[in-house]
Amino acid sequence: YDHETQHAFVGDYSGQITLLKLEQNTCSVITTLKGHEGSITSLWWDPVQRLLFSGASDHSIIMWDIGGRKGRTLLLQGHQYVMESYFSSCLQPEQQSLNACSGNIAYSWRLKKCRRCAPQWLESDSCQKCEQPFFWNIKQMWDTKTIGLRQHHCRKCGQAVCGKCSTKRSSYPIMGFEFQVRVCDSCFESIKDEDRTSLATFHEGKHNISHMSMDISRGLMVTCGSDRIVKIWDMTPVVGCSLATGFSSR
Repeated sequence: YDHETQHAFVGDYSGQITLLKLEQNTCSVITTLKGHEGSITSLWWDPVQRLLFSGASDHSIIMWDIGGRKGRTLLLQGHQYVMESYFSSCLQPEQQSLNACSGNIAYSWRLKKCRRCAPQWLESDSCQKCEQPFFWNIKQMWDTKTIGLRQHHCRKCGQAVCGKCSTKRSSYPIMGFEFQVRVCDSCFESIKDEDRTSLATFHEGKHNISHMSMDISRGLMVTCGSDRIVKIWDMTPVVGCSLATGFSSR
């Protein structure tokens, strides 16, 4: 909820986010945001930069530029666990890093680095590389006397492709893909070794994290686990600031 504009963000099980305008006893729908393939499990709003971050059961985070009205601007996929409802995050304007927790892992995404928005998936009745029909394209299958193929999507270009034209897998951190994802063969050839350099760090929490909070000024993060343990993290290597005087890690 944004107190200044009285806007509310509501995520649902379909993966859709609804932006509402609340005025006294009335409520009106402004727009809907679609980008997740799984149910929305967490939302975090940055009122300063007017950015919305959403976590979902599809193991991804999406950054939405609400203030600039650009819609989806960044897709981050590197989570091994579902972004549960207790997911929390903290964006640091100076360092432009996003910290998040999921399962027993704490993540830090460097956003200040040059990044590109992952493309929207294209729709087609046939492979956009070899033009072979997909299995629902009855007419083309009949005309060409061929068996329809299963549809896939290249994560780099977004084209609809068949399995034979997308035999490769690659990470592509510049688009938020920290782990290997399906790419078409031509896009795979265009990805250089330096393009696979990770832009995120992963920290083992040693307990199932149920809540987190950041103190950016001192570079400290607190996590609470379902095991009833509270941990204080030294995040100074990530946020680039000094610890408060008198604090010693034990």
